[in-house]
Amino acid sequence: MKKSTAITVFMLILALSSISLPLFPLVKAANVEITSISPSTKEGYVGDTVRVVGTVNASSDNYQIVLRKNATEYIVVNATGASGTQVNATFSIPYLPGGNYTLVLQDTSKNVNATSWLYIETAYSVEARDTTTHKALESPAQWREGDSVEIWINVTGTTADKEYAANITVKLPSPKNTTYWVTRKYNTTSKGNFAGFLVSYPNVTAFNGTATLPANTNYTGTYTLALNKTSSKTLATNTFEMWLTNATTYHRLQYVDIRAKGYKTNENVMVKILYGTTLMKNDTVTTNATGFVVANWTVFSNASIGTYTLNITSTRVGLTKTTKNPHDVQNFTVPGFGVNITAKNLAGDFVPNIVIKVFEGDTKVANGTSNSSGLVKATLEIGIYYCNATYRNRKVGERTINVTGVASFDLNCSLTNLRISVFSEDGVRIPEVEIFLSPENQTLTTDINGEAIAHSLLPIWINTSQPYVLNASRYGISFNVTKIPTLFVNATPVAWYNVTIFCPTLKLQITTLNAAGNPITGVTIKVQESTGGLYNESTTGSDGRVVFNFVFGKYLVGVYDAEGIQLNRTIVSLFENENVSIICKLYGLTVSVKVVDYVGQPISGADVILQREDMTTRTAQTQSNGTVTFSSVTGGTFYVTVYLFDQKEPSAEKGYSVEENTTIVIKVDKYLMLIGMPVETSAFIIALIIVLTLVFVLVVEIYRRRRFRSQKNANLTENK
Repeated sequence: MKKSTAITVFMLILALSSISLPLFPLVKAANVEITSISPSTKEGYVGDTVRVVGTVNASSDNYQIVLRKNATEYIVVNATGASGTQVNATFSIPYLPGGNYTLVLQDTSKNVNATSWLYIETAYSVEARDTTTHKALESPAQWREGDSVEIWINVTGTTADKEYAANITVKLPSPKNTTYWVTRKYNTTSKGNFAGFLVSYPNVTAFNGTATLPANTNYTGTYTLALNKTSSKTLATNTFEMWLTNATTYHRLQYVDIRAKGYKTNENVMVKILYGTTLMKNDTVTTNATGFVVANWTVFSNASIGTYTLNITSTRVGLTKTTKNPHDVQNFTVPGFGVNITAKNLAGDFVPNIVIKVFEGDTKVANGTSNSSGLVKATLEIGIYYCNATYRNRKVGERTINVTGVASFDLNCSLTNLRISVFSEDGVRIPEVEIFLSPENQTLTTDINGEAIAHSLLPIWINTSQPYVLNASRYGISFNVTKIPTLFVNATPVAWYNVTIFCPTLKLQITTLNAAGNPITGVTIKVQESTGGLYNESTTGSDGRVVFNFVFGKYLVGVYDAEGIQLNRTIVSLFENENVSIICKLYGLTVSVKVVDYVGQPISGADVILQREDMTTRTAQTQSNGTVTFSSVTGGTFYVTVYLFDQKEPSAEKGYSVEENTTIVIKVDKYLMLIGMPVETSAFIIALIIVLTLVFVLVVEIYRRRRFRSQKNANLTENK
């Protein structure tokens, strides 16, 4: 191997070792795509909600969702900006003719589409409506025997602009399987829908039937409507009902309008109303010329809440007596009104756990216990009622209420709020004081204003010889007991009864010492109530002491040096005068920093920066032994930075925790000191590798040449 060849190979290896290839990620734009449609069957009726999930090409692209059929497009979603590239949109199927539509997601910013499909089904409905309002009947109104109804249909999603025939059937509750039918034509709109009135029932000239009796509503019960009913399919069904009264509910003094049909002319019938087994009405009525029974009843002024039964029967004897099946029987109710009664104390606050009883005359008609909002809900009819409130079996309030409808009433109770205020001896309000109230067995806590409130107390405890007792404490230690015989002022219960309690003030002496046990002068002592609130601070004198006056409690004590660095922290319980010593072992430490090179040789002349959070930065230069010393340092976490040879970038930087006098060794791996001169370690190693490689190549070449000469001499000797 030639020497030039070896050197070339070596240099090529070094060049290749310094090369790295960056990797560049490829970004691919999202495609326009429909990933899902809900419902998954892709079928629906007009008014149904459809959800389309998909993607567009780029973030914030505008898009539309379109239904397309026979080259006609209907925009159902027009959105400005997708969420990223994601589309998640909903729409209601509009009024359109039924059938299959192409569903298109259009990225209008890039003019790119994705397609799917949606099928609009035909929907049918049929309904009975009132002949006066042309609307569905609303409760409590109801139709009575002999009434007529309008039959309306609604069709969506069918063929546009086309005439259809609707076959309407009405099945009666009696006689069994009696059915009437009629056919009417209707025309759909250009959007494939129809909504409207077709025919009235009973229309004796229009309806054909299975019975000889013309179409009628002579029976109580449920009538069944059907649209295009066949043996195999019915497009739509519904029901309506016929009864005997014009409403399902009535209140006291209201007029009950009664009507029945299907009886013979001038036939005597009995109209009877029962409440349970109590007879409320029992009259004989003669039918008119068309067989109608017409009667009425006014609900009694003292009628009970509940269900009433109306029964109409013929009293005629013989074959001419009308017997209906089902019988003319119907229930109606006297429901009462929702009445809210709210218990309040003398201060107007809601009071829970009050037992409220309601009487009408001597009869108790309602009772309940008030909830957390002081509320008792009752159901009462029109009338005047007496209300009585009791608390712990003691009467605390009463009133009369006049109910004419849904109403709310307040019931004021003779209950008092007890306000307890806690102050220090110098008038400062004290929060977080626990006050145990007996015999209520209730624990109160003063708020930020030093106040605690016990709500809704009896002015005199149940046992009149037993007073209320307040036991005040902080941190579980009692400091005051106060007794209150009654909550009266001038022999009268009051809305608010006020009590003031004073919390004692105690002396707290704090002495600060360093690690050697010597007093520390000029440090700041900060004292804070452990729950927040009370606060004070002071600076130690030559004896390292400060004295505070604080109220009974627990305190967080912190010691800080002149730069605001915390030296120590502790909690002090101040339940009597206290003298506390605090040792600050982090105060006045000596920190040395030694800077060495790659192999541990000292580096002189290095700039060392010692930095601690919230502390003034300190800078010094290493001596010949590579060391710099900082005195009067407050311990904690430090950040040490080293600059070598006037460089702008740091040669080393690292964080350290210091809790005692210590020496920090910082090794600068980048440099190696040679004869007092700094050399970059990497350059030295590369130079060393090159020299060693050259020496190796040179040794190999010398060996090769000597071997070649030896071989040559051997060959010459052999030839001789």
